[in-house]
Amino acid sequence: MQITKPTKAALIRELKDYVFITIGLISYSLAWAAFLIPYQITTGGTTGIGAIIYYATGFPIQWSYFLINAVLMTFAIKILGPKFSIKTTYAIIMLTFFLWLFQKWVNGPDGIPPQILGPGQDFMACLIGAAMCGFGLGIVFNSNGSTGGTDIIAAIINKYRDVTLGRMIMACDVIIISSCYFIFQDWRRVIFGFVTLFVIGFVLDYVVNSARQSVQFLIFSKEYEKIADHIAKDTHRGVTVLNGTGWYSKKDVKVLVVLAYKRQSVEIFRLVKDIDPNAFISQSSVIGVYGEGFDKIKVK
Repeated sequence: MQITKPTKAALIRELKDYVFITIGLISYSLAWAAFLIPYQITTGGTTGIGAIIYYATGFPIQWSYFLINAVLMTFAIKILGPKFSIKTTYAIIMLTFFLWLFQKWVNGPDGIPPQILGPGQDFMACLIGAAMCGFGLGIVFNSNGSTGGTDIIAAIINKYRDVTLGRMIMACDVIIISSCYFIFQDWRRVIFGFVTLFVIGFVLDYVVNSARQSVQFLIFSKEYEKIADHIAKDTHRGVTVLNGTGWYSKKDVKVLVVLAYKRQSVEIFRLVKDIDPNAFISQSSVIGVYGEGFDKIKVK
């Protein structure tokens, strides 16, 4: 069996993935060390489990996170195969290191994490920490990475049971966050945990999808040739001409299909209006346009 060597472009792409995964992990770790841990806020995932163990016993969060994921990765390699685990293993090791590093950097000489925003600023710390976590995870996921934890549990269960990944991850996170009540005997901590989870999810979705926000135009106009020429020349976007039939008039019409970045919407509207003010335009949002001139197809 002949083994094909990876191309230079593939190696560069992989290297970029690891660089961005590292940047994302730095943001995630710093959020925990500077904002979430000092204010005793938890959230879902194995980092959340590690945080609960730390709040209850003082056992370092990074080692709980590492040990739990080491066990999960052992099962994941056997069940899901080694390809699943390469970047995940890297992320787990680096996140363990960064959690240790930033706690050592942030904590005072007595080892107690200081409340940077001042006492009583739990909610603000919750928002800032969650936003940084979501931003970091978004970068990791955009680079085909994973921080392990409940992702592994969900992937393993999904392999044998007809349960969606999202539903499994949500169920795990709800159980983890709710369990912090038994540590603090305070429902405020549980609420902070769910707020953190919500903000992380919101920021994560924004980071993952914002770069891919594109629009699709369907343009109906007698001046379709001029409009197509100007769109191709001025906006550097491709135009596809479709043949159609107006059912009311029973006349043949030409339909222009244009895919563009959202930021180019105003430019295209102005261009069409200048050429044919009576043109009929339909605009719709699309997430994820792949191919020449847009994002490259990236799959795990």
